[in-house]
Amino acid sequence: ESRAANASNKEINIQWYIPSLAKPSNDTETKVLLLYAYNTKPVKVSNIKIFGSMSMFSGRLWIPLASIISLREKLSNLKQQVEMLMRSSKRSSSASEATSFLDPSETLKTIPSKKTQTSVAKVHLDEETEEMAKRCLSEVKALLSVVPALSLQLTEIPFDITLQSIASLEDMFNPANGCIITEESLFNWIISLFH
Repeated sequence: ESRAANASNKEINIQWYIPSLAKPSNDTETKVLLLYAYNTKPVKVSNIKIFGSMSMFSGRLWIPLASIISLREKLSNLKQQVEMLMRSSKRSSSASEATSFLDPSETLKTIPSKKTQTSVAKVHLDEETEEMAKRCLSEVKALLSVVPALSLQLTEIPFDITLQSIASLEDMFNPANGCIITEESLFNWIISLFH
């Protein structure tokens, strides 16, 4: 029987496996298994028995559950901070638009297109939010890096911060769900950590 599967260019699929929460001994911390698969070129599978691709990769990592919960909370706070920055920048741009001489009906027509672009627009971070982002991303790097030497504190943000990229990271570290990441700069950074 033929099964079909498609993946767009550069896509990471994240799934979590949470084993039984019964601990074998008191000194063992609960860990969950991060399962990932990604492709670097578009993939179409029509027959799984004969499929082979040089552009598909997969792997797994055991990660302490407490670290994931803590990181997800920090990413949630970062997302709220980014949303507040976006709202304040929207307010200042709306104020400047209100003083322009555009026809009100034209202004209303442009709002929906701006709204869809806001989640992928690069956010200009203030100093506090930038430091918060660096701390969160350093934790992501430490959890996903297979080589311990790579887990040093980040001095700069390795991809464009957008509301969508932070929301994707927050979803990625939700052990109750999986997620798919397709944003190129975030994708490239995450797969660099898996090597």
